[in-house]
Amino acid sequence: MDTERFTLAERARIHAALGDPARLAIVDTLVAGDAAPGELGTALDLPTNLVAHHLKVLEEAGLVMRTRSEGDRRRTYVRLEPDALTAIATPALLAAKRVVFVCTQNSARSQLAAAIWSRRSHVPAVSAGTQPAERVHPRALKVARRHDLDTSGWRTVHLSDVVRRDDLLIAVCDNAHEHLPPEQRARLHWSIPDPAPVDTDAAFEAAYSELADRIDRLAPALSPQAADTTGSTR
Repeated sequence: MDTERFTLAERARIHAALGDPARLAIVDTLVAGDAAPGELGTALDLPTNLVAHHLKVLEEAGLVMRTRSEGDRRRTYVRLEPDALTAIATPALLAAKRVVFVCTQNSARSQLAAAIWSRRSHVPAVSAGTQPAERVHPRALKVARRHDLDTSGWRTVHLSDVVRRDDLLIAVCDNAHEHLPPEQRARLHWSIPDPAPVDTDAAFEAAYSELADRIDRLAPALSPQAADTTGSTR
């Protein structure tokens, strides 16, 4: 069962059930294997009445289930419902055939973002600019090589030369976001400071770190679509 099969209310109930430290500890314990209620109480130093209460909440949230022992039929074991655990994760928020990272000059942030994305996701990614510079910023190349990113194909390009109607555009600067084509409906905005005015290695490294963090959060939540076979670019 995948995350999309849970309603928002069901996911909220599961998160609420895990909001208590004792219940979270029970779930953590059950990840490794099944346990009898008494064994959970011993492992977590919880009295019997509290174990019973917490298990009732977890059962009502659909996180655990009980099975009767095939040996001593008086004994029950608690096990995790693995499907319910998928509801903890953020569901796929968007679907895209390709991601286009956009900044104003296509000389640093968007180039870094596309390169990082290519390491984190099977969804293709390219970069572009709304007012592309003549070349990629040397410090962007430097930080990319420091992180073992492939820069061999880096060149600046205008957004209109690469964008397709079904691309997901991610503007990694405010100016680019404010100048995206209005007909491009699939878009996200990451307000990441331009490192070029500061022009230090530390500023470019900070931009890299924030891009990597945001990509790590988005990539698992973005589901791929089938590739476009029409060859259309607009």
